Amino acid sequence: MPRFPAGHDLAEALTDAARRLHETSTTDSTLDTAVRLTVDLVPGAEHAGISVIERDNRRQTLAWTDEVVRTAEDGLPAPGKQPYWQRLWTAPVAGVEDSEGDEGADDLSGLGLRSVLSLRLRADRRRLTVLTAYARKPRAFDESALRVGRLFTAHVGIALDSATVREQLTEAMRTRDLIGQATGILMERMDIDAAGAFDSLVRASQRENVKLRDLARRIVDAQEAP
Repeated sequence: MPRFPAGHDLAEALTDAARRLHETSTTDSTLDTAVRLTVDLVPGAEHAGISVIERDNRRQTLAWTDEVVRTAEDGLPAPGKQPYWQRLWTAPVAGVEDSEGDEGADDLSGLGLRSVLSLRLRADRRRLTVLTAYARKPRAFDESALRVGRLFTAHVGIALDSATVREQLTEAMRTRDLIGQATGILMERMDIDAAGAFDSLVRASQRENVKLRDLARRIVDAQEAP
């Protein structure tokens, strides 16, 4: 993949990036691929991370290219400070031209990170999911970087939604199989039909205030135990 592409090369690079994102099988692998591609695609980017920001300004990194990103992103901002990324609650992009002169990002300068380009991936009332590119020199991100970053985050968002749906479907199939196994065990133990075994499982789940899936796992695990 060409670094810092433009024009026709940019279209090809974004197409290749989208393909690589959609080839991932889980949300974690999608996130890891996305941060690596950010450094390849976004002009000026040297490090990248994807994090979740809560309403209380707590921030947790989900994927990172380097440990310096985790150090920069995890935790809470210093008391009395308004971090630069708080602006993402009202705008799709927040940037820092030079962390040494920005009170909301001066802690980054101590890590050697001078420039920041932060873009929203997902947003609701309680939390934000954010893709952030970092550079070690000031004013590293220009209009070209912003344009490429916004195009790329659109692809990342779609890939994350697809990976989430795949994981949910996979979990649903596993849950169905697990409940089916537990129902079969109860049929044999209690000498009842499938409908009666399933009803018994549901009643026990309600009585013990345990999720049906978890109760089914207990039954299957107990059956398989020596």
